Amino acid sequence: MTPASDPPAGPPQRPRRKGIYILPNLFTLGALFGGFYAVVMAMNGRFEQSAYGVFSAMVLDSLDGRIARMTKTQSVFGEHMDSLSDMVSFGAAPALIAYEWSLRGLGKPGWIAAFVYCSCTALRLARFNTNLGVVDKRFFQGLPSPAAAALVMGFIWLMDNQGFTGIEEGPWLGWTTFGFTLYAGLTMVTNVPFYSFKDLSLKRSVPFVVIVLIALGIAVINLHPPFVLVGLFMVYGVSGYAVYGWKKLKGKPVSVIATSTDEPDEQGLHH
Repeated sequence: MTPASDPPAGPPQRPRRKGIYILPNLFTLGALFGGFYAVVMAMNGRFEQSAYGVFSAMVLDSLDGRIARMTKTQSVFGEHMDSLSDMVSFGAAPALIAYEWSLRGLGKPGWIAAFVYCSCTALRLARFNTNLGVVDKRFFQGLPSPAAAALVMGFIWLMDNQGFTGIEEGPWLGWTTFGFTLYAGLTMVTNVPFYSFKDLSLKRSVPFVVIVLIALGIAVINLHPPFVLVGLFMVYGVSGYAVYGWKKLKGKPVSVIATSTDEPDEQGLHH
């Protein structure tokens, strides 16, 4: 018996083209526009609108990766695009706005603080990308860049809302902004663990009281949005150090590197 001949080979398979998906990248472009809009508004002295731009970018940035996973439109292009958008909206924009608002009055220390914040954002995003597969997904390694931007922009929004006019108020406000900017920037590049909320699932059932508390929370925020939101972000901004101190006190490992075998499921969200 003669061995059966192999079936004729078909035409060679063309490599699958890496596509650029419209839907998630629209959200990313929207976040990028929010950062750009914030800078333009600051150049025109409209700092409250600048805060709106950065906070809008935060909302859109939190959605693009989730939209991509829901619609199965993840791509390497989208991940890189998201990271570049974050650098503008949460790095360059808050640094330039803080400088224009009050840091400019400090001279050289003012622009140095703005540059330190901007460079720390770049370092934080680069580290996030390279450590994506080895970091415990329950925690961020250092303060997330949107939260750092919220600290700086929230402070400016609150002061502007209370009638303080930035550089015209004198050095005291400039040095306070200096402290906020440096704290937010340097905390981004620490190894302090900040809770990521990634282990919370919206698909799980919750008690009725949770819905009531959420409604009350929305009502409280609406009483005075700048004050309440700044307070929340300030609490989160120091929470990592509290977690770090508690773990040290209990003798638990404080590094978020290689503490979990789970792959982080937030690819495309460069926080």
